[in-house]
Amino acid sequence: MTRRNDWSFSRRSFLRGVGAALALPYLESLGPLGQLAEAADVNKHPLRLLFVFVPNGMHMPHWIPTAMGAKYELPPTLRALHKVKDDFSVLTGLSLDAGRAHGDGAGDHARAAATFLTGMHPKKTGGANIKVGMSVDQVAAKSLGRNTRFPSLELGIERGRMAGSCDSGYSCAYSSNVSWRSERSPNAKEIVPQRVFDRLFKSNKDGLTDGERDARSKRRASILDAVLQDAKKLRKGLGKSDQQKLDEYVDSVREVEKRIQNPAKKKSSPAENYKVPKGIPNNPAQHMDQMFDLIRLAFQTDSTRVATYMMGNAGSNRSYRFLGVREGHHRLSHHGGDRKKHMKIATINRFHVARFARFLEEMKKVKEGEGTLLDNTLIVFGSGIGDGNRHNHNNLPILLAGGGNHIKTGEHLKFKNDTPLCNLYFSLLRKAGWRGQRFGDGTKRLAQLKML
Repeated sequence: MTRRNDWSFSRRSFLRGVGAALALPYLESLGPLGQLAEAADVNKHPLRLLFVFVPNGMHMPHWIPTAMGAKYELPPTLRALHKVKDDFSVLTGLSLDAGRAHGDGAGDHARAAATFLTGMHPKKTGGANIKVGMSVDQVAAKSLGRNTRFPSLELGIERGRMAGSCDSGYSCAYSSNVSWRSERSPNAKEIVPQRVFDRLFKSNKDGLTDGERDARSKRRASILDAVLQDAKKLRKGLGKSDQQKLDEYVDSVREVEKRIQNPAKKKSSPAENYKVPKGIPNNPAQHMDQMFDLIRLAFQTDSTRVATYMMGNAGSNRSYRFLGVREGHHRLSHHGGDRKKHMKIATINRFHVARFARFLEEMKKVKEGEGTLLDNTLIVFGSGIGDGNRHNHNNLPILLAGGGNHIKTGEHLKFKNDTPLCNLYFSLLRKAGWRGQRFGDGTKRLAQLKML
């Protein structure tokens, strides 16, 4: 690599070594050439979108704040978010009409996932003739994903089936996916952290066979060792603040890689009838955190600007024995009003929210200009079911986080009951440059959202 004055530097340049390619974060010292070269990218720090799905609804009495506006107190389930309270809003009153039966009978969990990002009612079938609609992430990717290596990234923690019936006659494809590139084609998610890491940071042009590449991984040879010399050369041409940013970024990538290659030895009991696939941590918290970390790194390096993350398949019956919850999550969600089951569901809900809180805190640590990576990312976190026992699709548990450079947060916003969740997506898509007139049953922006 030559001196900075001689660089013809594309934003999508990489530090390269044998079998490794490390995408760079935003570095101010590189000036205009350090940003995306394409004319379409006029925003110094582009918008990213993330959609996080949690299964089986929530224990809503512990989710909904009692007060409105910015002075509300965090309810029990959301207290793990106290450090980032100003960086998200609680949205109540939103609904997914397409999740309701509309004559199709049972199957609310499958419909909850299928409609969560599409806003379209799925065709009830256990066969290959599945049909629902393009999801909001894929619509956004048409605009935001044109200039990144990966138009979108789809992650999860539970393997899903793409065929057969999983919920009262609905295809397993509906329960296992929230991202749909077309009305008949879901985007299969990746659940193995190492595979995601390799996809983001390892070159396929290394001349190695799969077996040789696996053997190298088993020796735990850090991919960063192949590019550190290049990083040192690059560092000399950077300003002081960017030198620190590059150091922190390289350390961050190395730390994520170490956590992936050295999973915790402590094992937790898997759920009833749930087999932990080879290659992922047995510790659920570690698994969830690693996937969130990979999303952060993908956004930080502009490898993608759109991602989805399923923290469980629809109707997931995973148990959480490490939290003292032996019963399966789905089975508990059919609580029948039992107070003990309510408390166990709330325990699972708090665990999911705690993983999300950690992610937001990590996103906030990444500086981008005068703001942070979190300021340039809009994140929807929630479920397509309200109460798991009622199987209702109104007054859904929804958080809108991040986006400090785009949307005012830090409030509890209560919308009129049955306000389409797709109006939120309509609002986000407009921010992403989409100019359509309808998404699902969403036809207008949410007026209470204060756009910046």
